[in-house]
Amino acid sequence: MSDITAPADISVPDLKAKHRAMWASGDYPSVAADVIAALGPRLVEATAITAGDRVLDIGAGSGNASIPAAKAGADVVASDLTPELLETGRTDAESQGVVLEWREADAEALPFEDASFDAAISCVGIMFAPHHQESADELVRILRPGGRIGLLNWTPEGFIGQMFGVMKPYAPPPPSGAQPAPLWGSEEHVTGLFGDAVTEIVARREKLTVDTFGTPDEFRDFFKACYGPTISVYAFIGDDAERVDALDRELADLAARHDLGGGAMEWEYLLYTARKV
Repeated sequence: MSDITAPADISVPDLKAKHRAMWASGDYPSVAADVIAALGPRLVEATAITAGDRVLDIGAGSGNASIPAAKAGADVVASDLTPELLETGRTDAESQGVVLEWREADAEALPFEDASFDAAISCVGIMFAPHHQESADELVRILRPGGRIGLLNWTPEGFIGQMFGVMKPYAPPPPSGAQPAPLWGSEEHVTGLFGDAVTEIVARREKLTVDTFGTPDEFRDFFKACYGPTISVYAFIGDDAERVDALDRELADLAARHDLGGGAMEWEYLLYTARKV
């Protein structure tokens, strides 16, 4: 199946509408394709996705992990809150001759039956759903007993976690009950979310080498133009030139501190795999 479908009763309260609009802004597919393309195949490999598996990708975006999973022979459903990202993924998959299902869905209220998937994966996607326990509970619910979990999320201490720390003073206060996305990159936090519902846990920190940007300013300008969370922060302070200049400097300084030479950086993530009990 290659069309995009949405459940008739999908509920999009104000917070979810804002999240959807944020990820539709800019050009996240360029981030996925030009900056972090290696992460999807790494997650598929670590989760041992293979032919015959029915796989749900949560927060799939434009298919960074969904398309590699389908190429491995799995029956894949790519789900995301933002239909614009799914449309880009569908087009990319078709151009590569890859068939999978694209489904508009909220990670905190997945429109799938209990125990209906062999594996659930998410590549820097589920981490951005605001209520972590709800998302974790839904992920476990849709898995069959013995089903595999594969998650790849930015760590709080790594480059992207630090970037969110830099942006925080310039951003509006978070909604009540919302939790910081980089917590999904903490082994302790994720272990707490799943509790005794999982076993065979393997959690390891790895690094992605990013050499897309020649200078710190190139990194900052790309994220200002393409990355929804960064775009939304700049929109919030858009009328305050001094704050915009200050954030410009801080983001460039962050990239400069991580520069390994020639603009190359290493971005840390947590790769977490487990099985449902």
